[in-house]
Amino acid sequence: MAEKLLEIKELKQHFNVGKPNEVKAVDGISFDIYRGETLGLVGESGCGKSTTGRSIIRLYDATSGDVFYEGENVHGKKSKKDLKKFNRKMQMIFQDPYASLNPRMKVMDIIAEGIDIHGLAKNAADRKKMVFDLLETVGLNKEHANRYPHEFSGGQRQRLGIARALAVEPDFIIADEPISALDVSIQAQVVNLLKELQEEKGLTYLFIAHDLSMVKYISDRIGVMYFGKMVELAPAEDLYNNPMHPYTQSLLSAIPLPDPNYERNRVRKSYDPAIHNYTEKDDVKMREITPGHFVQCSESEFQSLKASAAVK
Repeated sequence: MAEKLLEIKELKQHFNVGKPNEVKAVDGISFDIYRGETLGLVGESGCGKSTTGRSIIRLYDATSGDVFYEGENVHGKKSKKDLKKFNRKMQMIFQDPYASLNPRMKVMDIIAEGIDIHGLAKNAADRKKMVFDLLETVGLNKEHANRYPHEFSGGQRQRLGIARALAVEPDFIIADEPISALDVSIQAQVVNLLKELQEEKGLTYLFIAHDLSMVKYISDRIGVMYFGKMVELAPAEDLYNNPMHPYTQSLLSAIPLPDPNYERNRVRKSYDPAIHNYTEKDDVKMREITPGHFVQCSESEFQSLKASAAVK
């Protein structure tokens, strides 16, 4: 049985609470992340996936709900010492590598910032060696340490972001759309680098993206979000081969395939939430249809999906 690294329970992240323009960016989602796996999180822009990642790592204070890391509540009242410990275990790679790097700092100091905060280097020489080793790990070289962020390409800057995240030797990394701002050829390089690092260092990832093909390539399991809710969660192959929620089916039908004849005749599915026609009496929640495959549905939909899955 795989070990649970994180447990997210009924996490809510609302903005402008109590006001007419209140936004329920994340609205009561629950899922687990197991040690050593990559959980992909997908959905259209504005569905709440990036907010979920930022809430887990406490860049936002959650409106309600709990995040347990190795059994300890990240969102409980913690001292600065406790938060510092969690910050070392959990790191984040951001979507825009340029915006997340201080343009006034050299690469040496950007990467060493976490090393300095957590006191990981014995002396200046050790600090320099650690930075050089990290640069080499992400495919750069020590000469890059004396440059500024604007002197690098987008792919190189994202490698710097990865090096900075690795500097404090974390167990868990949230990759928030780390490839969306990169060219396609560079995307593959960065994703392959993340996979290699995971194998070498035993890392656990929450990989947030909207490129469904890339998410399938890197993820062990995939969660699908829609308007702040988790609507489906399943092993990657199972989700792609047998999507059960209509929204997931709609997303997958939009993936282009390199076959002009197929593309010319393919019918894409649209999703209209009104098809569910839920009432207040419907107990809508995540239900396990087949082992490890969860879908947000009512009791009647659950029975129908179970019967359909049994036939297949």
